[in-house]
Amino acid sequence: MSDVSALSYLKVFLDAHSQLGDLVEAVVPFMGESITDGTLATFLKKPGDRVEADEPIAQIETDKVTMDVASPEAGIIEKFVASEGDIVTPGVKVAIISKSAAPSKTHTQPSEDTSQKQSTAPPVEENKVEAKPSKVESSTTHASKLTSSSEPQLPPKERERRVPMPRLRKRIANRLKDSQNTFAMLTTFNEVDMTNLMKLRSDYKDKFVEKHGVKLGLMSCFVKAAVSALQNQPIVNAVIDGDDIIYREYIDISVAVGTSKGLVVPVIRDTDTMNFADIEKGINNLAKKATEGALSIDDMAGGTFTISNGGVYGSLISTPIINPPQSSILGMHSIVQRPVVVNGSILARPMMYLALTYDHRLIDGREAVLFLRRIKDVVEDPRRLLLDI
Repeated sequence: MSDVSALSYLKVFLDAHSQLGDLVEAVVPFMGESITDGTLATFLKKPGDRVEADEPIAQIETDKVTMDVASPEAGIIEKFVASEGDIVTPGVKVAIISKSAAPSKTHTQPSEDTSQKQSTAPPVEENKVEAKPSKVESSTTHASKLTSSSEPQLPPKERERRVPMPRLRKRIANRLKDSQNTFAMLTTFNEVDMTNLMKLRSDYKDKFVEKHGVKLGLMSCFVKAAVSALQNQPIVNAVIDGDDIIYREYIDISVAVGTSKGLVVPVIRDTDTMNFADIEKGINNLAKKATEGALSIDDMAGGTFTISNGGVYGSLISTPIINPPQSSILGMHSIVQRPVVVNGSILARPMMYLALTYDHRLIDGREAVLFLRRIKDVVEDPRRLLLDI
């Protein structure tokens, strides 16, 4: 090839590359080692919208978290190359972004084509909608002939609404059913007098906020009590793996958080090394991320023990289900004034029921009862934590 031919070929290649270089692709990000795919839940932008670099344009719903698909560059959304409801994997293209300041001609033409398709599409949909009542009427008439007057009349299907189950809800359903099928679950109960803990919180809440910048809640004391109980009964912190028992020499507490999309269980790491302020900050941070839908895979991976507080919703008593691959879960409930006998006198005290569900294949009733009793003792007299008794 001559030098002139080589230069001409190079020029053509560079011209083509410069034209293509104006377009960039927004792709599905890496989801985590344990997640292989997700569902394209919703688009946050429309074709023709201008976006900034790293601005979310779509959301992917996985089995564990909801994550964003971000624009790699600032520009105009040319088109979407995936649809809502599609199953996507990391690296799959979702959108084409033009880095130019205004929409290109390649974007204008699809918009016109789309508008034409939309203008012709409604009659088809109307025909479908118009055809449905006739089927419903005929089926209803046929059913009325076959149904005797003594049989119960079911509500018409028009009053029902069927929607696809979100991936997170599907994952929760599968995990809970797997837990029920795998573990020999048994629940033991106790009740705790919250008087001393609530007084401690009332006496020091202002100084606590002043020094640590976070409110003193009840959850941090229950986490500390659970740490103490797990150290006293290490079998509760263990788990069965095949024919082996794995004893965890660390304590990572999972805290169940209810969100609009379902229950998530982020993890507070190394709680045995934390003080009350560290735990409160950790809980607040995870709760905020859960509410904003910003939890990552790492935030929910692992955990050796779970605490679920149904009391925030008014639950009086329940039997929580174990969160695999853990072996037990503590259920907190609402605080209710109840009459109790104290030193021979009947007094009204703020009481809470506690429930510990455990895997009876691994944990005997004795260890479970002693574990829950330790939590009761620490919550009723927090000074035990200071003195380690």
